[in-house]
Amino acid sequence: MFTLNSPDGTEVLAAVDGRGPVILFLHAGMDSETAWARPARRLADRFRTLRVRRRRYRLDLTDEVARSLASEVDDVAALARAMDAPVLLVGHSSGAVVALEAMVAAPSSFAGAVLYEPPIVTGPPLGGEALVRARAAVAAGKPGAAIAGFVRDVVGMPGWIARAAGMYAAVSPRMRALVPRQVEELAAIDELGNRLDAYARIDSPVLLLGGERSPANLAHRLDALAAVLPHAERRTLRKLGHDGNRRSPGMLAGVIAEFADRVLNHD
Repeated sequence: MFTLNSPDGTEVLAAVDGRGPVILFLHAGMDSETAWARPARRLADRFRTLRVRRRRYRLDLTDEVARSLASEVDDVAALARAMDAPVLLVGHSSGAVVALEAMVAAPSSFAGAVLYEPPIVTGPPLGGEALVRARAAVAAGKPGAAIAGFVRDVVGMPGWIARAAGMYAAVSPRMRALVPRQVEELAAIDELGNRLDAYARIDSPVLLLGGERSPANLAHRLDALAAVLPHAERRTLRKLGHDGNRRSPGMLAGVIAEFADRVLNHD
């Protein structure tokens, strides 16, 4: 495990595999660095991969330390500065929002990014009444109801998937503990608001990934990014949804490797 201190003194953790030009992975919400282990390890023969354990979802940190999106951006920038050359970011879902913000904050640290369905704000807030209901469910000690509503009303998944997510969160101690973090991350993204003008200043190449079977709202958000990013490419992952890293790790690794070969300098 690679470690360093973020500007606020918090220890940043990242799992490391391989050697070579650096690819830095930022996982989705309600997850950990293990989510991208299989794609990353397929890249380790030619790249050094760092899979960040995002502070928002680290249960060893208090809510107060973990809650700030700006602190996560600082973590990513600190990791990038510790490398010998600009790195490639791979961000998934809310991790891709953190990646975008890091590229705005420290553009010279990043050679480019692969962004897999970032839930950016492009108009009305993501949460709205759904956030109010989710917070009320958390306060009432009903994390299963909170995450079921989030998955249905915010992510846009079918009801049966939302119910399954809710049942899992209700019985898993770890998931129960992470649900409030996910709900407050939704609030943090809404507080960012529409950042398309800021993202339009990102001058590095960006590959935008979307699953063919993902909710339509995520595709619309990719459309908005593609319209403003100066050097954006768009790719649809056939027969996959929002969880392609788990369902088809080899294919994702190949897509990332192809892009990395174009934007990272090999010795």
